[in-house]
Amino acid sequence: LWKAEGAPEPESSLNPFVDVPAGSWFEKAVLWAVEQGITSGTDACHFSPGLLCNRATVATFLWSAAGKPETAGENPFTDVPAGSWYEMPVRWAKEQGITSGISDTEFGAAAVCNRAQVVTFLWRAAGCPKPTIRNNPFMDVKETDFYYSAVLWALENGITNGISATEF
Repeated sequence: LWKAEGAPEPESSLNPFVDVPAGSWFEKAVLWAVEQGITSGTDACHFSPGLLCNRATVATFLWSAAGKPETAGENPFTDVPAGSWYEMPVRWAKEQGITSGISDTEFGAAAVCNRAQVVTFLWRAAGCPKPTIRNNPFMDVKETDFYYSAVLWALENGITNGISATEF
């Protein structure tokens, strides 16, 4: 996925979104993701960067980034309707070990993903690589947290920073 440092530039510099300011910290990432077919705007002129992402949307972004692969597995989640726009992405994410749902039978599609959850989904999609960072700079990320390795991996790879030098 696109990351802030060392990432390829979007092939097109045309920005159709009135709510994605030229030169903003997220402009290149948005244009790249749209260009790659990972996402689109909420309409032809708006990207809506302030909208919160739910679990279904994050699974769909990752599925799209993987090339929208078909999956043969069954849907284990009672809250993921057959034929819904997120059914295939959620089934794929479950098969890939990116998510296990919020329970054995519920995915929690509408639940908002926080930073730790999104970073964990990205880390799992990358194959759960072990970070090499030994000094955790974040006081709010403990070694016992499910997202500990994911956060350090994301920091190490320039995918995200904390909200401050000591807070994730």
